[in-house]
Amino acid sequence: MDKIRVVIAEDDPQIAEIQKRFLERIDGFELVGIAHGLTETADLVDILEPELLLLDVQFPTGTGLELLKEIRADDKKTDVILITADKEVDTLTQAMRGGVFDYILKPLVFERLQESLNNFAAHLAKLKDAELLAQTDVDTLLPRQTTAPKDESEKKRLPKGIDQITLNKIMAAFAEKHTSWNAEELGEHIGVSRTTARRYLEYLVSVNALEAQINYGGLGRPERRYVEM
Repeated sequence: MDKIRVVIAEDDPQIAEIQKRFLERIDGFELVGIAHGLTETADLVDILEPELLLLDVQFPTGTGLELLKEIRADDKKTDVILITADKEVDTLTQAMRGGVFDYILKPLVFERLQESLNNFAAHLAKLKDAELLAQTDVDTLLPRQTTAPKDESEKKRLPKGIDQITLNKIMAAFAEKHTSWNAEELGEHIGVSRTTARRYLEYLVSVNALEAQINYGGLGRPERRYVEM
């Protein structure tokens, strides 16, 4: 799968640099431009047509929400994740009406950005593979299903030793490569031990998200490989 092209729009150069460094640590994404103003951002979106825009809200000459409206009015194919210090409910409401994929509050935490981008990568992969949609497909594709804050009852549904961020990384890995993985390969890919990867893979098998297959090729013990259902 080709890398997802990203533009960062942030008026503070230091914060933009932090976002840049965070982005470089996340597989599957390519930074194609940084803008510090709304006009420059609009030009980059128009010329580069990135798949994703990381957009601040407050700029000296206006707001990111105004630019979001322009992007939607022009029917651009660029998706938007807002990264802002604005905690006003009205700002969030406008952002949701504008169709943002996610809304992240500053100060930006690497794990939160990583989770959002992995969700976005999985979202694009599902859209690319989909032909006709069932309701279950729609429920998983809508951004609010993957980015809304989890309430306590939902958190308790995950067994001990299983966290949502690592699950998202694993599902994104399957979405990126559309291939089978064994525990060792997957662990190396997402930066966890083979034992940890196996635990998550077996959990996903138990909830019918993955299927385990036995590979008897070669000498030695049979290899257990995992594929999407």
